[in-house]
Amino acid sequence: MAVQTILQMGDPRLRTTCGRVTSFKDESIRSCIDDLRDTLTDSRRQHGFGRAIAAPQIGSKLQVVYIHAGKPLVLINPRIVKRGRKKMTLWDECFSFPDILVKVRRHLAIDVRYQDEKGNERSLRADGSLSELLQHEIDHLAGVLAIDRAIDSRHIVFRKEYERWIRRHDVAM
Repeated sequence: MAVQTILQMGDPRLRTTCGRVTSFKDESIRSCIDDLRDTLTDSRRQHGFGRAIAAPQIGSKLQVVYIHAGKPLVLINPRIVKRGRKKMTLWDECFSFPDILVKVRRHLAIDVRYQDEKGNERSLRADGSLSELLQHEIDHLAGVLAIDRAIDSRHIVFRKEYERWIRRHDVAM
């Protein structure tokens, strides 16, 4: 319905655990999904990145994730039910700290169960970039930020320094 302000790192609302959605006919769910869609679209335009957003980033305490990586996907009450043994290492970014990149390790493949907008149970197997994206967004629902998953403190950098040194010069970190 409207573009919302994305909460920034330091706002205590980002650290709260979201509650399960139990009523799928409640207008607050539809409103939350619409706000997530509009906010993601606006933030992608502003920052030049972003494939997904989680409800707590706009101040909602609902377990809702909105993904737009190719086509829109709404996950309500998502949970990871299986994690592959192999892991990947990547530089993670987040709208809640857009000027910072964090190097993290994530599972290369996961299985997720969730409910769709009508409350129907769904599952999906994700690997690669979708796997890391889902792990990032599901973390948000538990009050966990990517910065909490940093490999160590040396692997937290300003975006401009990442572009200047790491990406441009292929500096190993």
